[in-house]
Amino acid sequence: MDVFYKSKMSIFYEMEDTQLILGDSFKILTKMKPESVDMIFADPPYFLSNDGFTCQGGKMVSVNKGSWDKLSENGTGIEEKHKFNRRWIRLCRRVLKPNSTIWISGTLHNIYSIGMALEQEGFKIINNITWQKTNPPPNLACRCFTHSTETILWAKKNEKEARHVFNYHKMKEMNNGRQMKDVWTGALTKMSEKTEGKHPTQKPEYLLEKIVLASTEEGQIILDPFCGSGTTGVEAVRFGRKFVGIDVNEEYLEISRKRLEKAVNGR
Repeated sequence: MDVFYKSKMSIFYEMEDTQLILGDSFKILTKMKPESVDMIFADPPYFLSNDGFTCQGGKMVSVNKGSWDKLSENGTGIEEKHKFNRRWIRLCRRVLKPNSTIWISGTLHNIYSIGMALEQEGFKIINNITWQKTNPPPNLACRCFTHSTETILWAKKNEKEARHVFNYHKMKEMNNGRQMKDVWTGALTKMSEKTEGKHPTQKPEYLLEKIVLASTEEGQIILDPFCGSGTTGVEAVRFGRKFVGIDVNEEYLEISRKRLEKAVNGR
């Protein structure tokens, strides 16, 4: 795929129409050619790693996910988080083609900053998708309602002549002949999708299947700047799209590699 300027890229894994890049997304995005990508899905850090606890599999476990999910000790909290979001969204806008769109997943801890950053950086929000989880972990503190939803914002470049891809009839077909609504209900990621290794925020494949089929055509290039365990890539490969995934964690890219190879082989 001809999406990078000629430079020393840290390509972790490459096969036909698929690349996994190891490194800092901010640095790598600046090396990509402007207007070279057809769609972006991003699941950025939620900044939830605050030394608290949650319930997982009936056990109390730490909410800490890794250094990538923490604000710096010298940061100013809200201001630092919003600056981070505006910066990576600005870089993503640069590499998106005029008719392209971006999907961003988040929780209440981050999604309001994401929404504001999108508008500030020249995007127009198309939909606010609510992912309703049928089996969320219980709330241990019992001081608020159980957190059972995440938000996925879908936005396009705010350009007058831009006409984004929306495969309306495919979405209607997937929804038993009815218009698909902006509330998607389903379970958390199945264990059968985690056989290659564990990622703390891995998204279920059915979510990315809808996103890929709704907003891209076969042969188009999908970018995930925080690709983690590679669910975006799995669905891109499965449905004949090209994929570029970036992550700073080599362990997660190894999970992505194994999953992508399985997808290519139809397993």
